[in-house]
Amino acid sequence: MADDLLFSVHQAAATDVATLSVGSDPADLRRELLEGVRFSAGFIITYQAAICAVLFCFAAWHWSGRMVARRHSTGSGSELIIDSTSSSSSTISGNATPPDFTKARNQNEQSPLLNKGQSSLGTRPFRRALRALRSLGMYQPKRMPLLHKTLPSNSTSLLIISLLAINIFYATYNIHWKFELAFVFSDRTAYLFVANLPWLYLLAAKNQPIKFLTGYSYENLNIIHRRLGEIMCILALVHGAGMVAAWYCLLRPTGMTIWHFLSLPIIILGLSALACYEVLFLTSLASFRQWWYEVFLGLHVMLQTAGLVLVFFHHRNGRVYVGIALAIFLIDRLIFRLVVKSRSIRANLTVMEDGETVLVSADWPVMDRWRNILTTLLGLDVHYGWSPTEHVFLTIPAIARKHILQAHPFTIASSAPVRGQDHAWFNLIIRAHDGFTRDLLHYAQSHATATIRLDGPYGSLDALHMLQSSDIALVVVGGSGIAVAYPLVWALLHGHDAEVGRPRRRVGLIWVVHEASHVAWIGQERLDELRGMGLQIVIPAPTSKAGRPDVAALAEVTIHDMVDVDGDDCRVGVVVSGPDSVNRAVRNRCASMAWRGIDVNVAVEKYGW
Repeated sequence: MADDLLFSVHQAAATDVATLSVGSDPADLRRELLEGVRFSAGFIITYQAAICAVLFCFAAWHWSGRMVARRHSTGSGSELIIDSTSSSSSTISGNATPPDFTKARNQNEQSPLLNKGQSSLGTRPFRRALRALRSLGMYQPKRMPLLHKTLPSNSTSLLIISLLAINIFYATYNIHWKFELAFVFSDRTAYLFVANLPWLYLLAAKNQPIKFLTGYSYENLNIIHRRLGEIMCILALVHGAGMVAAWYCLLRPTGMTIWHFLSLPIIILGLSALACYEVLFLTSLASFRQWWYEVFLGLHVMLQTAGLVLVFFHHRNGRVYVGIALAIFLIDRLIFRLVVKSRSIRANLTVMEDGETVLVSADWPVMDRWRNILTTLLGLDVHYGWSPTEHVFLTIPAIARKHILQAHPFTIASSAPVRGQDHAWFNLIIRAHDGFTRDLLHYAQSHATATIRLDGPYGSLDALHMLQSSDIALVVVGGSGIAVAYPLVWALLHGHDAEVGRPRRRVGLIWVVHEASHVAWIGQERLDELRGMGLQIVIPAPTSKAGRPDVAALAEVTIHDMVDVDGDDCRVGVVVSGPDSVNRAVRNRCASMAWRGIDVNVAVEKYGW
């Protein structure tokens, strides 16, 4: 009878509630239970509409911003039109001298940096207000004092808080807060959990439509994916606690013990699913990912698969959501990642001068991008080319048996082939740490070539588009972040601004290296070539000897040096890729500049996990 009672209440079917009296009228209690469960079943459907509305608002904001940037780019002659030339693959060591840093220390940080541009903003209060608002969203607070947790930018935090608020609203709306009605609240949180499942898997999928709508690729959405997973874990815990309260109110008076309740098949399935998702959360913490990345990858796939199966059999009304989530996972993994976007090639392995870095290089004829319309619509693999800042997932089965199923992300460090180019040169710069990268270094010391499998390319082009629409483009990177910087500056410097009668975009690069030998990752010949095309290169003294420089102040000084004294209100774009501390420092310096009225945008290309 107890099992039938749980299902009948859950399905809002008729049942004999004579034994459900807990100080309340049985008929009223039965009515409130059934009304609450029925309302939740219909109300939760609108949750999908609410999330879709938020998504389409971001899509409208993204595409309107793209149109504004495109108009600015066209008007200022900054539209990127890339040559059909290819890049060199030479690598020799070199260095560069930073500009005079003294004036940065003597400069009053509260005074205008771009004097003429800022003074022109004085007559444009609305534009100044917008930049102040952008500054507030751009700013990244300090680490939380007790939890020592790194916070994202204010704009990202606002989005996460909004997502949390929507979930709290849907979990609590029209809930009657009576202890004997705990089952209704528990049932609502269960509905909300399964309603979030498709979004959780969509945010994690490498191939998904959100990138087209908002410009954000899966790695940009990863923080939302993790926070949504944490919200779902809380919902699962609340659901479990609510079911225990429901047992106490509804089933304990019938003589059912807690042990009998916990042994029911539906409860065992629910507790097993709860365990899967809670362990999934714990093994996804940053500390665990950094220590045991391979274990994290394996557990992530196994636990989420097991969790989906258990939820499918545990929650009857959630099977539609589970089916959608499973379809997203299978389409992404089996169709795209293993078939459409996967390629195996023979690559060269070269241990670089520092003895701790491996250069993985290959080249191949670029396939006609328009030859296969179906492949173009579904997504292109690396044989069709890639774009600056995009990355691939690398698998090298020959290293060891345990690496056969492992795929690790690395940014493509070579310039992107362009339309009309008939050959592609592909490079990955891989700095050895632990696990796969250390095994790769040992393998490369005795093997010159290996068969590699590439899954990709993936990534967002927002950083490139932002720099293309800027009058001043600055890329700030640390160490192996040069893999992000080189394709970007190469693409920017191959624009034809002069052909439309406008001044050429000014491009700068700040590269902080740990050892002087790391410059060989790109080579002095390439740096000289870029410098000859107008790139302003700043490479401070190696941090191993001089310590880490004040990268944020150096970035502001470099922007100041690139400003045309006769230029009006310059549009500045900054891309930073380095350790979290460097990313935060540069981001906040740009926020300070925006607060002072300077038209500056910043994008963070974070590397690492």
